[in-house]
Amino acid sequence: MLKRTITAVVAIAIFIPVCVFSKYLIVWQLAMTVLSVLSAYEMTKCVGASKHLSLLIPAYAVSVLAPMAVVHVPDLYFWVFALYVGYMIWTFAADVFSRGKIDFEVSAASFTGVFYTSASFMCLTLLRGFGSYRYLLVFIGPWVSDTFAYLVGRAIGKHKLIPEVSPKKTVEGAVGGVVFAALAFMLYGWIVKRFFAPSLSVNVLMMALSGVVVAVISQIGDLAMSVIKRRYGVKDYGFIFPGHGGVLDRFDSVLLTAPVLVMLSQIPAVSAYLV
Repeated sequence: MLKRTITAVVAIAIFIPVCVFSKYLIVWQLAMTVLSVLSAYEMTKCVGASKHLSLLIPAYAVSVLAPMAVVHVPDLYFWVFALYVGYMIWTFAADVFSRGKIDFEVSAASFTGVFYTSASFMCLTLLRGFGSYRYLLVFIGPWVSDTFAYLVGRAIGKHKLIPEVSPKKTVEGAVGGVVFAALAFMLYGWIVKRFFAPSLSVNVLMMALSGVVVAVISQIGDLAMSVIKRRYGVKDYGFIFPGHGGVLDRFDSVLLTAPVLVMLSQIPAVSAYLV
């Protein structure tokens, strides 16, 4: 417990300055790139691809290029499409020319996992470019949902959610996480409008609905990463956060949320009323 607490304090001490200086976008991009590369390392190691250099080279390349270059390219959609098509072709070529040394399941799992993590950290970079406040929703929603799902589940949880995937999670906890995430979104929206940006057209109901969507998606992301760990028989993806595991263990619920928030930000009727 002490190790987990110390790690959490240190992580927060690093996270806050990164957020403060993220107005200089390069700071945020560098942070997301580091996390993206670490995630690629953890994912390829988990699925057994780390011993194949031909799979590691494109995995690390994509993990760097996606979050670092995405803000600077003139034609974002074409660039992203070309990046991942190129990655897919390389993966197939590595599989073919390995002459049977690379199992197709390994190459497919490596591609899918790194595509997911790099695209998510790319979306985290994009979210920071959307403004000074919205990007924090990608952390507030999942982390509040995770925390209160645990607390509510411990207090009143009786019905198992999906015991085959995560034995300790309960239906009551999941519902509690969604409710508190919605409340957290509403509170955050009120705080931002009241104290930091009075000119924003923040709608409390839209914030609450977005909080519900984000909480549900974040819990699916959490469970999906648990499925992968169970499939490959690993307890934690990594060890960079002592007592907590790796990047993928701490950001499992955030990763699936980032693309969803980017999508919501592209819907004018929704985006206009978010922070």
